Amino acid sequence: MTAAAQAQADLDRLQRARDQIIAQLSKTIVGQQEVVEQLLISIFARGHCLLEGVPGLAKTLMISTLAKTMNLSFSRIQFTPDLMPADITGTEIIEENKSSGARERRFMEGPLFANVVLADEINRTPPKTQAALLEAMQERQITVGRVRHTLQDPFFVLATQNPIEQEGTYPLPEAQQDRFMFKVWVSYPTFEDEFEVARRTTGRVSTETTPVLSGPEILSLQEFIRGIEVSENVIRYALAIVRQTRIGQAGVPDFVKDQLAWGAGPRAVQFLILGAKAKAALSGRAQVDTADIQFCAKPVLRHRIVVNFAAESDGVTSDTVVEQLLKNTPTAQDELLRDARFQKLFAS
Repeated sequence: MTAAAQAQADLDRLQRARDQIIAQLSKTIVGQQEVVEQLLISIFARGHCLLEGVPGLAKTLMISTLAKTMNLSFSRIQFTPDLMPADITGTEIIEENKSSGARERRFMEGPLFANVVLADEINRTPPKTQAALLEAMQERQITVGRVRHTLQDPFFVLATQNPIEQEGTYPLPEAQQDRFMFKVWVSYPTFEDEFEVARRTTGRVSTETTPVLSGPEILSLQEFIRGIEVSENVIRYALAIVRQTRIGQAGVPDFVKDQLAWGAGPRAVQFLILGAKAKAALSGRAQVDTADIQFCAKPVLRHRIVVNFAAESDGVTSDTVVEQLLKNTPTAQDELLRDARFQKLFAS
């Protein structure tokens, strides 16, 4: 089989997987197509995802149902103020060997030792426990004492948080948020979707989710997406967007200097490109376009740029800044390279 034929076969395989997952999700979840698409992008791009929205929007149900569509181990951690790091990573215990009578140390795995981990209301637990997730999310391993325990691939942390209640919560620090590929905003449903939710959930309706993907299949599709080539123009476009958020550099637009306190780091560029690859592949294309970067810009950047106090008091959000950046960044390569402001950005 030629390389082109193999690539097309992989695309077809990914399309079938996407359609099967959405078909299974639609049995339980009504609407929220964009949220589901962003979740699938983060999974196939091997990233973690943070969902934020008011209570009652089925964030937890969406993640648990998505986990059921994949033949993977799943654990749900309800984060609370009294949760300790050992409660999620695991701990060493001493038990007696029945054959020899000797006492031995044994590591008892915590709920992080699963392929899909639902971190429910992650902002309700203290920073000490939140930090226990950092090594698992970044290195895919857990260190207890002097022993490192490797987590099994694929490994995803899909977290939820409530933006309304602030009493008794511990907002995630920027370093922790940066580990999440996407921060997805879950909004209220449309009238038609909410009507269907009311009809389904108040009647005698029972749905059963069938697994459609195995762990090796997910890993194979992740490798395929990683192997998709990206043109220099698309990489340069992603860099142009991210580098404009860094207020101390030459070529940064005035509205960024006025509205931002802090910009995005290199991980934002990496996730923009990986997300764009997954978006293109899930759309049936092996070519990444600047439109794919634009689709991923908000979920990648909204938790990586910090709006200053003056802008926040005027109602400016990180999404507002990202929209302005997309509007002021040329997509054509020759136009981008000729622009004096971007020449300064690329030279610094």
